Amino acid sequence: MLLSEYTTLRLGGPAARFLSATTADEVTEAVRAADRSGERLLVLGGGSNLVIADEGFDGLVVRIATRGYAVDTAADAGVELTVEAGEDWDTTVARCVAQGYGGLECLSGIPGLVGATPVQNVGAYGAEIADVLISVDLLDRRTGRVERTCASALGLSYRSSVLKGTDSAVVLRARFLLRRDGHSAPIRYDELARTLGVAKGERVPVLEARQAVLELRRAKGMVLDAEDNDTWSAGSFFTNPIVPDRDLDAVLHRVAEAAGEGAAMPRYPAIPGHTKLSAAWLIEHAGFPKGFAGPGDRVSLSGKHTLALTNRGSASTADLLALARQVRDGVFATFGVRLTAEPVLVGCDI
Repeated sequence: MLLSEYTTLRLGGPAARFLSATTADEVTEAVRAADRSGERLLVLGGGSNLVIADEGFDGLVVRIATRGYAVDTAADAGVELTVEAGEDWDTTVARCVAQGYGGLECLSGIPGLVGATPVQNVGAYGAEIADVLISVDLLDRRTGRVERTCASALGLSYRSSVLKGTDSAVVLRARFLLRRDGHSAPIRYDELARTLGVAKGERVPVLEARQAVLELRRAKGMVLDAEDNDTWSAGSFFTNPIVPDRDLDAVLHRVAEAAGEGAAMPRYPAIPGHTKLSAAWLIEHAGFPKGFAGPGDRVSLSGKHTLALTNRGSASTADLLALARQVRDGVFATFGVRLTAEPVLVGCDI
């Protein structure tokens, strides 16, 4: 089984063994059995945030293919939505919007499955999973037990959680607290507010917010389309770097040298004492414009967005990683800022 068939990059070699698990019990049993035997294990979701080596995976791949959701009334005119990990994320968002449930609309168009969203603390356009997540059911691989874990115990932070970068637990389902008044969460992102024609902080009908987000994402090649190689990617390949404020003057000095005095590098508030920079801006101003090609033109930056590294149709994972290294090292050489890869790398590294 070639794992390239299960990643949005269309990259990845064969799996030694492959199992598609359609119930939480099947997932649990397969993971427990692999752990008891000591077999290497890869738990596969939607493959949208995954880079797998050309050599593939020498072990068992368990694909999460569970389905199901339930809605319960919650206090303060809200609803509690419980969704199995194998449900498609954007289908879940669309379903909520159709029902008039608010809270997920700004996360429209993001590929992948529900179970991956708490791991990555998925976010976009001023919203993130931490805003609405109540709890997850986790299979703890150390104990073999299934436990309900509150969102507050997951260490949710910018594109991260205590689950990211570790194989210690598997998400089986997630619970979200949503509004049911037909309106979005307050609009926080400047670009989205401009598209909607509202001020930041205003709320709009959930369908309007979803349509605007999808419009913005399509313009950046961030909505999957089998006919568009700009969407053959893992989404944003690098996270926006967060730098200590004590280092900011040195970065700004290098920005002025590279891009000219008064260059408007986007900056955003982050955790106290730190500032978030725009990875896309740094990449472009380090000499990597949209469409910048890697080895043999088999990979390139998206023609729509410099954060996406794309497979032009005949690439290998090695090609993709070579381009990622070139971009990462170029940004560091130009600005002294080191970019960090956002996707999970399996059997490979940059």
